[in-house]
Amino acid sequence: MDEVKLLGMWLSPYSYRVIWALKQKGIAYEYREEDLSNQSPLLLQSNPVHKKIPVLIHGGKPICESSVILEYMEEIWPQNSLLSSDPYERAIARFWIKFADDKICGTKGEEQNKAIEESLEMLKTIEEDALGDKKFFGGDNISMVDIAFGGLAYWPGIVEKVVGTNLLEPHRFGRPQAWTKRFMEVPEIKENLPDLRRIVKKEN
Repeated sequence: MDEVKLLGMWLSPYSYRVIWALKQKGIAYEYREEDLSNQSPLLLQSNPVHKKIPVLIHGGKPICESSVILEYMEEIWPQNSLLSSDPYERAIARFWIKFADDKICGTKGEEQNKAIEESLEMLKTIEEDALGDKKFFGGDNISMVDIAFGGLAYWPGIVEKVVGTNLLEPHRFGRPQAWTKRFMEVPEIKENLPDLRRIVKKEN
């Protein structure tokens, strides 16, 4: 099997997307932590356009951008599939992955209140349109959409610790809150979460 390396950063939800998918598929890999204020020559060589993480290097070939990496992994390692075999269901999944790409972000300083407002709008959309009565976004099993929204599992906890705002109020967002609990109990997720205390310390 070709060597697999992941260039990432402990704080990045996009890095965790790739980590969770690798764990779900049972793929052995070497992880290399990157300092974005002092990028390594390997990162600059592997992603010369954006100079960002994550980057998956498979057999010496770099793949950039977390959503692109997830799609690549699904094609290369089809075991424990994270996408439905049905074309329509795959299209719907890609719609929600794009939604997650556009909406999930961490913002602080002057834009913090705006970020909280946008997060609340995102949660409202998930509550009303995305999850329904399903256990996970794709049904009974974790899917690529769940992994794309994975940052949502710990981001509200960070907001609550840093600014004292509880985003996942049960009476407003019962479905996303229930999903968060289920998602974080999946062994491959539970064993590979960022250190909340370290994140809060950094944000402060």
